[in-house]
Amino acid sequence: MTNRPDLKEALSRRLLIGDGAMSTYLYQHGIPVGVCPEELTLTHPDWVTDVHRRYREAGASLIQTNTYGANRERLSRYGIESKTTRINREAAALAREGAGDGAYVLGTIGSILAGRVLHYSETDYRDMYEEQATALLYAGVDGIILETFIDLKELVLALETIRPLTKVPLLCNLALVEVGRTRDGHLLSEAFQVLKEKGADGVGLNCRLGPLEIERALKQTRVPEGVALAAYPNAGRLGLFNGEYRYKSTPEYFAERALSLREQGVTVIGGCCGTTPEHIGAIATAVEGLDPLPRINPDRPEGGEPQEDIRIQPRTRPSVVDQVKRETTVIIEFDSPKDLDISEYLRGAEELNRAGADAVTLADNSMATTRMSNMALGAIMKERTGAEPLVHITCRDRNLIGQQSHLMGLHALGIDQILVITGDPTRIGDLPGSSSIYDVTSFDLIRMVKQLNEGISFSGKPLKQKARFVVGAAFNPNVAKIEAAVRRLEKKVEAGADFIMTQPVYDTESLQRVAEATRHIPIPIFIGIMPLTGHRNALFLHHELPGVKIPDSVMQRMEGKKGEEGRHEGVAIARELLDEAVELFKGIYLITPFHYWEMTAELTRYIRQRTQTGIAAGS
Repeated sequence: MTNRPDLKEALSRRLLIGDGAMSTYLYQHGIPVGVCPEELTLTHPDWVTDVHRRYREAGASLIQTNTYGANRERLSRYGIESKTTRINREAAALAREGAGDGAYVLGTIGSILAGRVLHYSETDYRDMYEEQATALLYAGVDGIILETFIDLKELVLALETIRPLTKVPLLCNLALVEVGRTRDGHLLSEAFQVLKEKGADGVGLNCRLGPLEIERALKQTRVPEGVALAAYPNAGRLGLFNGEYRYKSTPEYFAERALSLREQGVTVIGGCCGTTPEHIGAIATAVEGLDPLPRINPDRPEGGEPQEDIRIQPRTRPSVVDQVKRETTVIIEFDSPKDLDISEYLRGAEELNRAGADAVTLADNSMATTRMSNMALGAIMKERTGAEPLVHITCRDRNLIGQQSHLMGLHALGIDQILVITGDPTRIGDLPGSSSIYDVTSFDLIRMVKQLNEGISFSGKPLKQKARFVVGAAFNPNVAKIEAAVRRLEKKVEAGADFIMTQPVYDTESLQRVAEATRHIPIPIFIGIMPLTGHRNALFLHHELPGVKIPDSVMQRMEGKKGEEGRHEGVAIARELLDEAVELFKGIYLITPFHYWEMTAELTRYIRQRTQTGIAAGS
């Protein structure tokens, strides 16, 4: 380690050549897909050292450790998480051996999320990054490179965790889904500035995009002074060639693009997926003897229209959130049918609207049972009956592609009030063999919907319009420890929920308990009330349906009652609850049982009469 200056000094003065891919290169040489590349550090160290040596001989002056996925979460998939520290230390030693005296060793730390959705706490993420970084630093790496981070938020968390541990240079590489913007919606110019402020010595891009796309992204980006600029492109896009998947870009093409990247002020040029020692050799030959060029930023970074210019369609009527601030507001759940005939449904929706419903909410295949699309039926209902639809969106039935597509369709139809819920697993429904998707949690989906409201797609791409979704979240108060449920509710508010709809309650004590427990919640609460239809219905709800509790007093009143008598008593009990509910909550959420819309229409009229009488008496 005697033939090279300090890495921080080299980053500021020299054009440095990074190495190329490790995993895809090993796969090209016969390592089976599915093998943990990081474990090869222990099981086949000679293979790993040989790859490092080949990149060094090709001209790389920065050699990365084989530790991209050597964090506790990823290694746990292979049952080797207990070897996290050992793998990182051994990988650093192998990189040093392959690099020799003339090259620097960068400890590689990859994104834990990498575009997936995991449900660790922030503390868990920090612990995993600290564990990996500590092992690499203990092994004596010259610097650390944080790479393939799709979300700026996660990269900042990793940087904030590692920066206090060391003074060695930290390079931070984002991976873009869309050119010029991170997946969590930040313009690249903004992201680079944040990373510099958090202590990054270098910023850049790697993976997902080829050289030309990375060059295009950098052309429209302002890079802050005082940081090195890095580019580690893929060898183009992965595609099928003669029956096998390969990357298309040749070493000769990489040599041409390396010269163009240098003109952008890039001072660290390497390769990512699909690149080989031949690609790195071509880069090294192309820039041999050349000094780095100064970065010239664009006059104005691109990234779509300024947010204030993005059009927002005007509302034709107030949302339930706006309305509940002024007066008692009633949302009625009326599930779409399980059949193709919608005539009776539309008649019910029309009567609910006449009775005074401020919105009719349609579940999204409730109980994991197939029903007519609430998007289609909501649009028809709105056009033919005048009722305002509020549709549920579950995390169960659609992946993220489908979720955004569904939301864009709702926006186009003018349906902009939604309730985001997790959704019951498919195994309990009428098609138990179908898949439950759950790409994201309800917390994640709430955040992503509010991202659409900022004019940014799930992938981070700017949209030509902002959405205007009013987003509801669910709350189950029928639990032993309501404090824990309220803490979960607080997280939904933090995620961006605009209002809350609760599971049904069946006694005044529960109403008071919910009101007291949620007094500090800053958004409207719509308290759920569902009239019972008979004794059997009460028994089922209490003993078999999650999230519902029927008190003994109510069960006694319903005992033996069925048919019209049962529904009559159920409405009577609900009316008594409403007398208390309207004193505690301005938002009422009536749930129609078994399509008996007459019951919730009667209760809605009762609420309207009661509140109007109260207003008249008060005046």
